[in-house]
Amino acid sequence: MTKPPLYETPDKPAMPDPGDPMADLEEWSESKAHTLAAEEGITLSDEHMTLLHGLRELYRKNPHFHARAALECMEDRAAPNGGKKHLYELFPKGPVRQACKIAGLPVPADAKDESFGSVM
Repeated sequence: MTKPPLYETPDKPAMPDPGDPMADLEEWSESKAHTLAAEEGITLSDEHMTLLHGLRELYRKNPHFHARAALECMEDRAAPNGGKKHLYELFPKGPVRQACKIAGLPVPADAKDESFGSVM
């Protein structure tokens, strides 16, 4: 993968273009995911990481994905363990919102409502 394009401003050296949807994608790491998950009250397992990597792959293919696409991506991977219900056990505040946050991805616009994908 190539590095994101660079731009310069008079007061700042060249840096990744913030308009490039892939600019922050490379800043994420599994270590960072564990930190973000801890802030959410989640201890990440291998299953969590499989789901997070799946979301990141979805984002690489389509940075403007909808919440439904994210949920379907996660459901496909969680199907052997109980599907959607299991996703809520892994991400109790909503699988799409919490998983995107922990994966270092923007939350899809149609999932920003606090009640979407939550059991509140």
